[in-house]
Amino acid sequence: MALYVEGLSKGVAKGGMAQFQEMMRQQLESSMHTELEKLLGTSTGAEKEVSRKDFEGFTNLFHRFLQVKGPSVEWVKIQRPPEDSIQPYDKIAARGLPDSVAACLNKLVVVKLNGGLGTSMGCKGPKSLISVRNENTFLDLTVQQIEHLNKTYNTDVPLVLMNSFNTDEDTKKILQKYTHHRVKIHTFNQSRYPRINKESLLPVSTHLSMNGQSAEGWYPPGHGDIYASFYNSGLLDQLIEQGKEYIFVSNIDNLGATVDLHILHHLVSQPNGKRCEFIMEVTDKTRADVKGGTLIQYDGKLRLLEIAQVPKDHVDEFKSVSKFKIFNTNNLWISLAAIKRLQEQKAMDLEIIVNPKTLDGGQNVIQLETAVGAAIKCFDNALGINVPRSRFLPVKTTSDLLLVMSNLYSLDAGSLTMSPKREFPTTPHVKLGSSFTKVQEYLIRFESIPDMLELDHLTVSGDVTFGKNVSLKGTVIIIANHGDRIDIPAGSMLENKIVSGNLRIMDH
Repeated sequence: MALYVEGLSKGVAKGGMAQFQEMMRQQLESSMHTELEKLLGTSTGAEKEVSRKDFEGFTNLFHRFLQVKGPSVEWVKIQRPPEDSIQPYDKIAARGLPDSVAACLNKLVVVKLNGGLGTSMGCKGPKSLISVRNENTFLDLTVQQIEHLNKTYNTDVPLVLMNSFNTDEDTKKILQKYTHHRVKIHTFNQSRYPRINKESLLPVSTHLSMNGQSAEGWYPPGHGDIYASFYNSGLLDQLIEQGKEYIFVSNIDNLGATVDLHILHHLVSQPNGKRCEFIMEVTDKTRADVKGGTLIQYDGKLRLLEIAQVPKDHVDEFKSVSKFKIFNTNNLWISLAAIKRLQEQKAMDLEIIVNPKTLDGGQNVIQLETAVGAAIKCFDNALGINVPRSRFLPVKTTSDLLLVMSNLYSLDAGSLTMSPKREFPTTPHVKLGSSFTKVQEYLIRFESIPDMLELDHLTVSGDVTFGKNVSLKGTVIIIANHGDRIDIPAGSMLENKIVSGNLRIMDH
């Protein structure tokens, strides 16, 4: 090592800092290559071949990670997207639907991003298997929605699940229960990449296996991996051969992401010369969405700008609702032929997200990830559509779960729709405290879900339980101080009330 450092210092003297950095980068890449080959040597057969393919993608990402200097955008070059590049949904819907809705649907594949676990809500296994409404899981609702389409229009829209190594086994076991449903279900796995030691910039794992401690050394590299994994799985070609043209991609925990026939018709019916290859559904920002990625014009292309790419001095400006009015819902409509072309040309250039993590033993690591929406700049004639907020209904926390389990929504053929009895189309702002974080604890605290039709805002903190048939209206704040417990009696109606630790009920 002393010789190496001496050689580098001579290099710095001769060629300056740039040459030194280049030598360091080459050394890091060489060391990474050696370590990846060692990892491949710990396995044989199919696992080794799959990992070799995964490592190709990882090596490319690592190479780019070492070359990137500072934020990937120059703030002065950011422009507002041209007027016609983000269309209002009403304008798309005003075109009406063709007689041949079935012909459009038969060109479509629904893809759900199913790589996440339910750990943030205290659940084991895939998040898609958490019950969200009338004992139905996210996956149940998705299957019901697509089956309803296939039966209504006599079509064959398949469902594709992009699993991760965390969710694949459990998901496949559950899929057997849908054998007699009118939906063909396919799965493929996203890649498995090695976590990198933050100090040495080398893999933390010493073995390809996922057993014991080795499991902590691996991660699924974000949903931007969909393009390479879908292509490598062979499923992309298979679907193209079956006459499929577009995929509708969304997060499985977004209950608003149903197949929209107007957007599909807009895609399929365009003239071939100006065929749109990528549509991103965006919706208006509220104060809850200030960190969401937004669309900008950059170097003459529509581009997704994420908060991680924003220089520190401009973060407040990025969060401003007045300057950046919309955000990405991650509901995307993408041409299959275009994905194939871009993969074959190796032209899929996605910004790298560096995600720092700390392992259970305290070791600091980084994960190199990409986002599916970042590819918008690679596709021809990309378009944003500003959709109603109802198409963005993610369930990330038990606060979100309370909303979708309540009488604010009715369930029909797997789709949730806002109750017509609610006077305002906006959803109430709900904030449940740490006693409600885990699904099991949350369920124990409600004998039944309160009536929330006239609720604007709910904050609950501390040890609080709700009896049956409670009604919440306006702004309700319930705070049990440390050591206190508040039981809201059955049949209570709280309207614009603050309930504090001594159960004193005051008008708000």
